[in-house]
Amino acid sequence: MAAATPVKTVYYTDPQNDEFSSAEITPKTIDENYRYINPSPLWKLGRLIAYRLIAMPIAFLYCKLVLHSSFENRQVLKKVRGGCFVYGNHTQQVGDPFIPNLALFPKNVYMIVHPNNVSIPVLGHFTPILGALPLPSNLKAMRNFKDAIRKRIQENCFIMIYPEAHIWPYYIGIRDFPATSMKYPVELDVPSFALTTTYQKRHFGRKPRAVTYLDGPFYPDHSLSPRARAQDLRDRIYNTMVMRSQESNCEYIRYIEREDAP
Repeated sequence: MAAATPVKTVYYTDPQNDEFSSAEITPKTIDENYRYINPSPLWKLGRLIAYRLIAMPIAFLYCKLVLHSSFENRQVLKKVRGGCFVYGNHTQQVGDPFIPNLALFPKNVYMIVHPNNVSIPVLGHFTPILGALPLPSNLKAMRNFKDAIRKRIQENCFIMIYPEAHIWPYYIGIRDFPATSMKYPVELDVPSFALTTTYQKRHFGRKPRAVTYLDGPFYPDHSLSPRARAQDLRDRIYNTMVMRSQESNCEYIRYIEREDAP
């Protein structure tokens, strides 16, 4: 990676659990009363208007003007006709909801999110219609959550997951993550893709441009047990993301483990 002076240094202690999002939100409880699927024709119309006519243009402008985004290897999406899962690195507070929708266009994208995302004042009321599927807060809500995922896959939608769970802005590595989130494509027996956002130098300006790579599809290995199948899928996707992360050549924010701090 080319040498560069970061704009700031961040110290961390736990790469799997430290959170560097600036938002402070009290999450609502996602229980068995939470409605993941709204069959109303008005809801569907609202989704069409909010997602295609409002959110997508905003996503395009933000990604192009703020992140200077570009997308590589999108042709791999042509290898899959039905619904699937997409796994990405979590490095943008505002951009991460937008990047997949542009990278995977024209597919309908739904996103598995923390309950914080539907708890934001005012905006939290709109995120579900834009595709947010909040993680359930108890076991009673889990059935509805899984039913929603199954329905969206049957509708040939793409479901986006950030398995690192916590936001590390402009981080150029790939943090370790468990195989837990790989249970969805294993249970539904559908393919997955890796979506890796890297940060690369621009000719002008200090802030890097975001270059996002797509890789896949990755299929569950039926010769393995379900648990081993999920771990194998995780390893293949993780290793691919690590490989793609080597394309980063600009460290805008430097992350250092706290025990090494002065």
